[in-house]
Amino acid sequence: MSEKLWFQLARNIVKAGGPPVPINDTLIELLKTLINEEQLKFLLKFRKPLNLDQIKSKVNLNDSSLTNMLNDLMNIGMITGIPSKTTRIIVYRLVAFLPGLLEFTLMKGETGEKQKKLAKLWDKLFSEEAVITQKNYDIVMNAFKDAPPIDRVIPVEQQIEPHEDLVLPEEEVRKVIEKFEIIGVSYCYCRHLKDLLNDPCKIDAPRQNCLSFGRTAKFAIDHDFAKSISKEEALEKLKEAEDLGLVHKAFHVRGDPQQEELAICNCCSCCCGNFQAFYSGTSPTHTYTSYIANVNEDDCVGCGTCVDVCPINSIELDDTIAKVNTERCFGCGVCAHSCPENAIELQRTGLRKVFIPAPKVSTS
Repeated sequence: MSEKLWFQLARNIVKAGGPPVPINDTLIELLKTLINEEQLKFLLKFRKPLNLDQIKSKVNLNDSSLTNMLNDLMNIGMITGIPSKTTRIIVYRLVAFLPGLLEFTLMKGETGEKQKKLAKLWDKLFSEEAVITQKNYDIVMNAFKDAPPIDRVIPVEQQIEPHEDLVLPEEEVRKVIEKFEIIGVSYCYCRHLKDLLNDPCKIDAPRQNCLSFGRTAKFAIDHDFAKSISKEEALEKLKEAEDLGLVHKAFHVRGDPQQEELAICNCCSCCCGNFQAFYSGTSPTHTYTSYIANVNEDDCVGCGTCVDVCPINSIELDDTIAKVNTERCFGCGVCAHSCPENAIELQRTGLRKVFIPAPKVSTS
C-alpha cells in the first residue's frame, strides 16, 4: 500500500503542470530522498490549491504541527505558499516536477551527499526519459507540439531598436526588471546539477544568476531559495549574462506570456536543462518569442562567430555568408550581440511560437 501512495503522489505532481515526466522507480526514489511517509500522506491531500482553512479541514494536526509541516515542505520545495494577487490570502500549491521541483531541489547551492544523490537521480531520470521519447518519437513530439510552451525567450536588450511602435515594453529585459520591487537571485540549478555531477559549465558562467520576481521572489527569499537583490544588481547580472552569450528565458504566470513574469533564467547551451533535453533527443525546443535574427549580407564577412554561438544551431555559412534558418531561430539575440561586424540585427515578428523537434539519436 505504501508504494501505491508514492506513485499516487508522483501522479498528482505530474498533474500539477509542466511537460510529461516518466513515473518510474527513479522518480519514486527521488521523492523518497526528499520527504518521509508522514509528509507523503500530508501531500496526498493536495489535489488542488488550498488555503489554510481548507487544509485544516482535511488533516488532523494542531496549529503548531500544521505550521511546522507546511514550513518544512516549503523549505524542501514540495509546495509553495504564495498570497493570492486579489485576496492576499496565502494559497498552498503542490509544485510540478518541471519547472518546479527540479529547481527547488538544487537552487540553494547545497553540496552535501543528499544533493549529490538528487543530482544523480535527476540525471538518471532524464536519461530514461530520452529512451522513452526515442522509442515513441512521433507520439511524444506531437504531444509536445499540442502543449503550450513553458517559457519565452527575451532578446539581448542592446540588439533591440528602442522604438515604441516596434517594441513592447514587456519584451525588454530592463522593463521587466523595472516592474518589480522584490527581486531574488538564486543558484542556477542547471549549472549546480552539472557541478554536483563533476561536469562543470564549459564557459564557467556565473552560478548565481537566476532571477525571480514579486510574490514568487518573496517566497523564494523567505525559504532560502534566493537572496534579495536590487534592480541595479539584477541588471548587472543580466549584462554579465549577455556578454557571456547566455540566453534570457522568462517564465510567466500559468505559462501565459500576457501575464507577469515569475522568473528569468540565463541559459548556457552546455548546462541548461531545456537545451540538454533537446540535444539528447528527450524533448523539443518549444518557446515563445517576438523576434528573429536577420543578416545584412553586405556587412557579413563569413567569420562564423554567429554559427559558433547560436545555442540552437539555427545559423550556417552559405558561400561565406551567414544564413539564418527562420524556422529554428527563436530571436535570443546572442548572434547579434557577438557579431564583430555588427552584421546581424533582430527584427520584430510579433509574438509567435517556435517548435523544433528533438533530433533522433541513439540511446543505446
